[in-house]
Amino acid sequence: MQRTNLNDLAAFLMVARERSFTRAAAKLGISQSSLSHIIRALETRLGLRLLTRTTRSVSPTEAGERLLRTVGPRLDEVETELGSLSELRDRPSGTIRLTSTDYATDTILWPRLIPLLRKHSEIKVEIITDYGLTDIVTERYDAGVRPGEQVAKDMIAVRIGPDIRMAVVGDPAYFKKREEPKRPPDLVQHRCINLRLPTYGGLYAWEFEKGSRELRVRVDGQLTFNGIGQMINAALSGFGLAYVPEDLVQHHLAKGRLKRVLEDWCQPYTGYHLYYPSRRQPSAAFALVVDALRHRI
Repeated sequence: MQRTNLNDLAAFLMVARERSFTRAAAKLGISQSSLSHIIRALETRLGLRLLTRTTRSVSPTEAGERLLRTVGPRLDEVETELGSLSELRDRPSGTIRLTSTDYATDTILWPRLIPLLRKHSEIKVEIITDYGLTDIVTERYDAGVRPGEQVAKDMIAVRIGPDIRMAVVGDPAYFKKREEPKRPPDLVQHRCINLRLPTYGGLYAWEFEKGSRELRVRVDGQLTFNGIGQMINAALSGFGLAYVPEDLVQHHLAKGRLKRVLEDWCQPYTGYHLYYPSRRQPSAAFALVVDALRHRI
């Protein structure tokens, strides 16, 4: 026997419950002749008469009554579950997995997600801190957060932060015993606090720009971290110079706890972007997260 189409069963149930081809056709949104053809084809495939038709009424046969009694409730359950799936698609809910740096998480993601999560308690967010260029598809992340120039061309990128400017800072007491660096190459004569990046398998080279000149300097020192917060704490403790985002040390500079050097060599660069595959079908929850994080001037 050929597999019976659920739509054909639904058509039969409508006629059997309405006891009328006219009313059933109107509710299904099809013509009465089309509905009659569907029922005849279903009866032919089953090899059973399901409905008794007269000029005045339509009623189920014994086989039709059994189908109405057994299959009807189950088909209703299927319709209900499909409706629930539709609600799940439209209702903001589910877990959104993001990979980000600690700096972007602390300064951009968390402040903007607080009001969203308070309003939508069914949305869950998982943020994994990682300085590597994670393959978000392989690692099953919904999206990643990285500076704009690091986002792959085949990804959709949404700007979520302003331009970033770095700063070279150190404890004022550190400079009492050492001459301040005037040019980036002078840093090789200083104790510096390194950042290790797993993607490159090595230490991050400090990047500088002035006019048309661009320099990358590999520095050395007693300490290496894989997080910016620890680098700032080490600089505050006098362990050398740190190369960190300007906004994270502004209050320390204002209070005189840190001193800045090489400011004219630290130019702004493209800020953070949220990126995700172009083929991704966004859920209601993901769309809300993207909108909450979107940078607005």
